[in-house]
Amino acid sequence: MTKMDSPLNILFWGTYDLGKPRLRILMRGLKENQVKITECHYDVWGAVEDKSQIKGIKAKLYYFVRLLINYPFLIAKFLVKKKPDLIFIGYLGHFDIIIIYPFAKLKGIPIIWDPFISLYDTIVNDRSLLSKKNMLAKLLFYIESISCSCADLIVLDTSSHANYFKEQYSLSPNKLCSVFVGVEPELFYKQELTIHTDNETKNVLFYGQFIPLHGIETIVEAAKILENENIQFTLIGIGQKAANIDKKINSLKLKNIKRIEWIAYDRLIYSIYESDICLGIFGSSKKASRVIPNKVFQILATGKPLITMDSPAIRELIPKNLSKITLIPPANPEELSLAIKSMLENNAALYDNQLLLNTFTPQAIGQKMLNHIYTQKFKLNSSI
Repeated sequence: MTKMDSPLNILFWGTYDLGKPRLRILMRGLKENQVKITECHYDVWGAVEDKSQIKGIKAKLYYFVRLLINYPFLIAKFLVKKKPDLIFIGYLGHFDIIIIYPFAKLKGIPIIWDPFISLYDTIVNDRSLLSKKNMLAKLLFYIESISCSCADLIVLDTSSHANYFKEQYSLSPNKLCSVFVGVEPELFYKQELTIHTDNETKNVLFYGQFIPLHGIETIVEAAKILENENIQFTLIGIGQKAANIDKKINSLKLKNIKRIEWIAYDRLIYSIYESDICLGIFGSSKKASRVIPNKVFQILATGKPLITMDSPAIRELIPKNLSKITLIPPANPEELSLAIKSMLENNAALYDNQLLLNTFTPQAIGQKMLNHIYTQKFKLNSSI
């Protein structure tokens, strides 16, 4: 399929979460590639970052009701809108895609779905919040399977992640594609910042949700190994594992770890630049090996030295032996401590690899998404 003579019109529909950089970057990238973007959206989640931390029946029921009561409104808006070429369903879109499917099919509009994560894999396998035998887990698997069947094209962040969906739900490879998460350049690309640092004490930074995938226990244990070195660890974030991590820090009586629960998204750049080394993820789960978290793209964009786990997913992004990036085995505090010492002893500094950075700008992300769209046999309204 060749490119459009007239602008491609994509409707982003549903209750998608714009709090995640993923969808913001994708929408921006498509616009930068002359795609017309229209929205039919209701914000259900607000400032809720980690949906698994919605506690109690009342709270869960509240968000479920918010979903249900807004679907008639969203459907009505869709029915009166000018027919788009494609409908795009973003995270969390498991119910969105099932709801819009019959209306999209009646109008003959293909659906692209970006699940961002597998809810089943995340809740059952990665976070162990439900056992595989639990009826809710089985229901979640069924819902995710139905959601996959409703999509004409499913986009994931890596090929490894797309392959998981293919095998888990017996999908055709032609129905799946991958597009990196990318980065918002005005917030993370190298900037002229006034940063005051202590030249004696070196700072190692981790930020993110405290979830099993991140393997923060590995960081704490590495800090224990390095407790007699002049190295300060800063751990920023909250989430499922936060209480356990704080308990572990206290039980090990670590004085070289500074805990910060929250920093505004647009202030993260200052924490990154105040650090000497930034950390990615170190979890041992299969999901950890399939994804590349936001922080990796953000750290790479700043040019700061990065240590993260080696995995099939990260190898899709980072070439071998790229200076100032160290990949280590997952869940290995000894290797992490050695990598930190080596980087500091060799005076790891800011690097500039424009070829790598150019692969995950919003424009590049949007172009990659368009390339996948053009290779599909969609019947589109726009002339081709």
